[in-house]
Amino acid sequence: MHSDPVGPDGLMYFSEQFEVSQSTLDAYGAFDISVVSDLPLFVDPFLLFHSQKQEYQELHTQIIKYLIFLRDKAKTGQDKGLLASWYRFPEVRQNWLGYTAFGNDGRALGADFSRDLHASLGVLLRDFGQESVTKGAHLEKLCLIRGGVGKDNISDFATNLIKGYLLEFTQRFARENVKANLCRKFGVTKVRFNYTTETWESGEYYLPALNKDFVLLTPVDILTRDETWISSADMLNQFSALPEALPNEVLRAQINNYFRMQLSKKPSPKEIRAAKQATIRKFPELIDRYIAIKEEHGDEAESVSAQRVAETRRLLVDDVRLLLADLEARTEFYKKPHSSYEEALVRVQLFKSYVEDQDGYKVVNRAGRSMFREEDVQLFFRLAWFGSELDLNREVNNGRGPVDFKASFGSRDTALIEFKLGSNRSLKRNLSKQLAIYEKANRGSNSIKVIICYTEADQDRVKQILQELSLTTERSVVVIDARNDNKPSASAA
Repeated sequence: MHSDPVGPDGLMYFSEQFEVSQSTLDAYGAFDISVVSDLPLFVDPFLLFHSQKQEYQELHTQIIKYLIFLRDKAKTGQDKGLLASWYRFPEVRQNWLGYTAFGNDGRALGADFSRDLHASLGVLLRDFGQESVTKGAHLEKLCLIRGGVGKDNISDFATNLIKGYLLEFTQRFARENVKANLCRKFGVTKVRFNYTTETWESGEYYLPALNKDFVLLTPVDILTRDETWISSADMLNQFSALPEALPNEVLRAQINNYFRMQLSKKPSPKEIRAAKQATIRKFPELIDRYIAIKEEHGDEAESVSAQRVAETRRLLVDDVRLLLADLEARTEFYKKPHSSYEEALVRVQLFKSYVEDQDGYKVVNRAGRSMFREEDVQLFFRLAWFGSELDLNREVNNGRGPVDFKASFGSRDTALIEFKLGSNRSLKRNLSKQLAIYEKANRGSNSIKVIICYTEADQDRVKQILQELSLTTERSVVVIDARNDNKPSASAA
């Protein structure tokens, strides 16, 4: 992560760092990634499968070919060293996409994922590549069968298997559009798989260079946000329709009966979810039917993903640029800091003033509805902080849960910052207990709690909670009114 105090005009995005225009990136079809923090976007293999582009279809075929290779090896049993070389990959951190809040040091596809994939291909997915119900084979099937395999795992695995394409994609752009002094040649491992030697091969590429590493561009039209088109969460949401898609009446009755047997007389949502999962494990035919339904509606995948990616760009690229310029011009947000706690509190208060008094709500609350989830608020604020002399980082999980931010001048001068939405159901418990635990675990006593309210109901609820906890006048609890229905109009201002 770039940590130098470069100011609000710092080189936060690829286009700025490598001196190319946004329109040039758009024309090439690449997303303008942040080179400060990963953005929450993921490669969706279904977008390769369903694409009209021959090169994308070939990439999907390439993914399936490798999985079939692993399936065949899983049936025979293999040496642990070979399994590690075939299944385990480093995270492709150079694409700056994924879940890492600040920086791009994500988790690799480690032993757990390798073990799950190997076990699934050896037993549950032993017919992988020979499907009769669906139009094709899908990597995402793994997340439908195994718990704990999410979109980040699927995206990371797919990204590794198409890394050679992404390297070529970026190299071509660099040669045509990026200055030579901003690029250099890199040796890259695990670029392509040699099926003759059954080993991964390396390659050399001319790529944009940043902090002794290279940067990878990703095509916009293979990215999504939230869930991939085929996902476990979506399958559970569509569970009631899946038995009806089966042609066998007897099997439908058996499935429905088994599902009902898992439930008590008054089942909770958690119990219903568990019953759905148990039924799917018992009758894996439901998985193929679900995938077939998603294939039939594949045209929607491209439009939904495009909308999600466009919203991410608007929120975490366009709006952040607007925010930084506005904060610099209209506040003292980037002034020289003093102590971590006081400076962090000043920054939070300036951000509050910007949102409430200087039309900043228009950036964080569009058209009267929140565009943020809690993790979006955290990332947005972190991007806005970029350029401060006060170091702000995601605190590591110390065993009692991660606090959102740790602001510091070295190890002895630190402050903890946590962001919550006013609508958060656990807000009262968090305010009364959670941050005290964080402080003890981090050996600090300086903490700030920031609460974002998007509606009048949020404000009323937060006000009541603060009164009940006697925190109304507590300076370390900062409530930000991000409503847009209680601000004066531009014409009245």
